[in-house]
Formats: sequence, C-alpha cells, structure tokens
Amino acid sequence: MTRVKVSVIAMVAALAAATPASAQSIVGLDVLRTWNLVVLGDLTSSSEVEGRTFVGGNLNGSSSNYQIRTPEPSPYNVTGLTVVGDVNGSHKNLNGGSGAVVGGNVNSGFNLNGAPQTVKVGGTIANTNVNQNTVTSGLAASDPSFLVNLKQQGSLIASSMGELSRTFGGMSSNSDLTISGNRGTFDAKPDAKGVAVFNISSTDLDRIGEIKFNLNGADTAIVNVTGPNVTLNDNFLGGTTGLGKHVIWNLVDAQKVDATTAWGGSVLAPGAAATTGNYIEGSAVFGSLVQNGEFHLGTYVGTYNPPVGPPPVDGGGSPTPIPGEAAGLFALGAVGLWMMRRRRPAAA
Repeated sequence: MTRVKVSVIAMVAALAAATPASAQSIVGLDVLRTWNLVVLGDLTSSSEVEGRTFVGGNLNGSSSNYQIRTPEPSPYNVTGLTVVGDVNGSHKNLNGGSGAVVGGNVNSGFNLNGAPQTVKVGGTIANTNVNQNTVTSGLAASDPSFLVNLKQQGSLIASSMGELSRTFGGMSSNSDLTISGNRGTFDAKPDAKGVAVFNISSTDLDRIGEIKFNLNGADTAIVNVTGPNVTLNDNFLGGTTGLGKHVIWNLVDAQKVDATTAWGGSVLAPGAAATTGNYIEGSAVFGSLVQNGEFHLGTYVGTYNPPVGPPPVDGGGSPTPIPGEAAGLFALGAVGLWMMRRRRPAAA
C-alpha cells in the first residue's frame, strides 16, 4: 500500500472519530407532539408530569414523578425523562417502564417503578436500586458522542422552539376574541388547512376571568399573546379537556409567566421564566420553570406544520455548533485541501 493511501485512510479514520453520530432531530411541532413538558433551561419541580419530559439544563427540587400515564405513541425512540444536565434534590420517580437519559450526574437517585427500565447516564448515578432494570453510567467518558448528541438535541430544540414561536407570532389573525363582562369567547374560524389564528395581548387576558373556547372544527388554533408578563389565571367554561390537543397559546415575547389556575391548551413560551401552581392540560415549552402544578396528557396532536423559513442572520434560529461537529468539519476540510494539493501538477 502506498504512503499516499495510508495517509488518506488515517485522515478519514480521524474524521470519523471526530464526527459523532447525529442526535435525533425532533423539531417544530413534533416537539409538542412528543413531549408533555419541555424546559429549555433548569426545571425545579415538586409535582408530576403525566407524559414525557425534556430538560435542557438541570432537574432540581424535591421528589417529583415522570410519565405516570401512557403518552401518545411517538415515531421517535424517546424515554420518559431526558435531562441534558444533572439531576439533583430528592428522589425522582420514573414510572411505567419509561426510562431516562441524563447527560450529567444523577445525584438525587431514581425510584424505578413498574416494568423494567433502561437508564443511561453520562456521569455518575447514586441512591438508585437497579434490581431488574438496566442502568449504565459513565457514558460521557466511554462514548463521547453520547453527551455531544444530547447537547446537540437540546440546542436544536431550543432554536426550533424560538423559531416556531416567532413564526406563529407573525401570522395574521382570522379569528376573534369577544369580551363581554368577565367572559372572553374565542370563536375559531379555521382556514382551508384547519388553522385558526387569534392575535391578542396579555392585557386582554387580564380583562377576563373566564374563557369559552369554540374550536368549530379547527385542527389547530393558535392564540398569539403579546406582552412580557403573562398571567394564566382564567377559568375554562366546559372544562379543559381536549383543548391541549388543538389549541396552542403562543406567548410571543413573554419573559415571565405565572399560571395559577387549571389551564386548557398547549403553551409555547420558550423565552419565559415560568411558575405553575395548578395543572396545564397539553404540551408546554418554557425557558425555565418552577413547577408546583401537574402537567396532564392531552398533548398537541394537530396535523398542521408551518412553513419553515431560512434561519435568521443573527443566528437566533440556528443551533449552536458543537465541538465534535467543528472537529469533523475541520478534518473534512483538511482532507479536501490535502487531496487538491496532491493532484495539482508541478509548475514547469
């Protein structure tokens, strides 16, 4: 074998080692279809989530419960709990064979309830009885792509949720909110795609104390709510059942969200620090969350997918490059440049 061939093989091997397998690309409304709760930063919880949970930062707080019911089927192989950072505080309860993936350390410990579960941990795990379950730790050291892919997944979800909220916020309304006394009536007028859009402000929500929502056959009803501070404290006439499957409350520029009553509909607030004191029925996305109320199934199941635009020039909608990708791209460029120089004819 010639020296040239040996060098090429060595460089290709280096490229393969530097470029880990891609993480699952769950983006856009598939995020709401997949997870009951998504927190892009830290979650501090004393409550429970009926479906799947994704935490882009650390999971903190007292004892809390995950996937206590069976969520909607998903085409993705997603565990009941995914945490990019560490799991701290009191024991966390994983139920129904849901399993978990943790990028950092599990300091709190898990109670693994129900059917046998698979738990994968990048760092160390403490205070956990393995029994019939499969628990693997130290993966960040033994398989560098494990943590790289998990961080990439978090970055993709965060940038995608910001872009989705901006896209919804730029849509023109075709449906109306009518306020009469203390009651606000949302009367959906879906277009040919089954999409109804309301554009209101947080001040409008503050004016009312009860909500009547008429879907009128809408596949997806988007309620864009503007304002930096949003309070979700209204009562739903007829209850909250089924609203989370079709209604998305897009809190366009919310920085702070307080939810104090049982809330009907999925909530998209990727830039907000949120606090919940009662349940939300539907999918939910927050920047960070202090959770003192449950998240119920009835997550988004609509078929609508908005058009995807180019990422913003300022990078606000693009995933952050990760070291493994950067190394892979550098190695690929080096191979290409080296081959071009080898093929370049010598000057006369």
